[in-house]
Amino acid sequence: MRPLTVPELLNVWERGVGARPFERALEILTAAAPETSATALACVSIGRRDARLLRLREWAFGSDLPIVAACPRCHQPLETTLTVGDLCAPPEAGGDPDTTLTTGEYKIRCRPPNSEDLAACVGLDAATSRRTLLLRCVMEASCGDNAVKADELPDWVLEAVVQRIAEADQAEIRINLTCPDCEHRWNEVFDIVSFFWTEIDAWARRLLREVHVLASAYGWSEREILGLSPVRRQIYLAMAEQ
Repeated sequence: MRPLTVPELLNVWERGVGARPFERALEILTAAAPETSATALACVSIGRRDARLLRLREWAFGSDLPIVAACPRCHQPLETTLTVGDLCAPPEAGGDPDTTLTTGEYKIRCRPPNSEDLAACVGLDAATSRRTLLLRCVMEASCGDNAVKADELPDWVLEAVVQRIAEADQAEIRINLTCPDCEHRWNEVFDIVSFFWTEIDAWARRLLREVHVLASAYGWSEREILGLSPVRRQIYLAMAEQ
C-alpha cells in the first residue's frame, strides 16, 4: 500500500461519487494497492480495511482528525481534534485468522465480516441484513458431537458470536467525548469510510474549481494545472481571481 497521487485520488473520487460506502472504500484501497486484486481486497476484514483507510487518510490529509458532534444531553455543538494515533485499530498486515468460541455445549468457528459480506446484504432491511451478515461469518458450528447449521443456532449463541468477532477484529472504533458546557460524557462510533469520503469529496470539488479558474484564465490543461505544486497553484489562483 502506498500514498495516492493527486490524479489517482481525483480518479477515485470520480468513480466513487455514485457508489455505496463499502464500494468507495474498495475504490480507495484498490488505487493504493494496485498489486493486490480487487477480490483479495474485498476479502479483507472490515477492521483491517478501516486500519488501512486510516493510514491512507493520514497520508492524504495529515494525522489530525477534526471531529464535530452534538451533545446528546444539551445539544450544544462540540468541536475537537483527534489524531490517527488516538484511534485504536487492528494491525494492517497479516491475514484474518478464524476465531473459535465455546459457549455452553456449542462450539463455533467464525471469522470477521468483509466487504463481500456487506455486498451480500445490499437491499435487505436492517434486521435481515444483520442476520445475513452474521450467518455468513459462521464457518462451522456444533452442539456436542452434532454439527449444527448456522441458521439453526439459538439467538443467545449468535449474540456471543457477535461479541467474539467484535473483540477479534475491532471493526467498531468509538471515540470518547465530553461536552464543555454540561460536562456530559458519551461515546460515538467513528466511521472512517464516511469521514474520509466527505473530505475527499470536498477536496475534489475545491480542486476542480481551481482547475476551472486557472484553465479559463491561462488556457492550461487539467494535467498541467494538477502538475503545479499546491503553493504555485494557489499563487496563480489568487492572481487569476483579482
